[in-house]
Amino acid sequence: MILNNLKNSFVSAAAFLALTGTAVPLLAAPIKNIVLVHGALVDGSGWKPVHDILVKDGYSVTVVEEPLTSLEEDVAATKRILDRQPGQCILVGHSYGGAVITEAGNDSHVAALVYIAAHAPEEGETVAANGKKFPNASKPPIGTPDGFVFLDPANFPTDFAADLPREQAEFMAHSQMLTAVKVFTTPITNPAWKLKPSW
Repeated sequence: MILNNLKNSFVSAAAFLALTGTAVPLLAAPIKNIVLVHGALVDGSGWKPVHDILVKDGYSVTVVEEPLTSLEEDVAATKRILDRQPGQCILVGHSYGGAVITEAGNDSHVAALVYIAAHAPEEGETVAANGKKFPNASKPPIGTPDGFVFLDPANFPTDFAADLPREQAEFMAHSQMLTAVKVFTTPITNPAWKLKPSW
């Protein structure tokens, strides 16, 4: 169901842009470039099922691998991918990736934004503050002495990947990307969703 909703979001975004002419000329070719941005604690491989569906439907899809070391570095990694796009694209973020696209979405290559269960912080707001608006059912992350966090692998399948097959969730629990605490505490400076069509 999430994959169908995501696909419908892309179709809606492309149709809106083509019909309104607000971000692209009315007769412009449909936007076929999609850039996917993952969330905290995981890497881009989680986008593979979505990637495969979109490629099958004729889209050109690129997945950003953020270092998860700071919001600024994650935005820079995203902009490096945006610079490689052959034209306008739809920028998609999941979870913490929503904060990344909120900043990176101001790039001129980005025609629209799609938030998939993602943070869309306001100007001056952090991911941590944005997250407090919603109930949190997971156990607190574990910190490292050098300022990174991860989830206890014993809790990861139920807290973070309950909708996945157990074997896949167990693998993800032990292949987590440790994430810098500061990605959650850096304020957003210029939310792109205020200027660009967003879903």
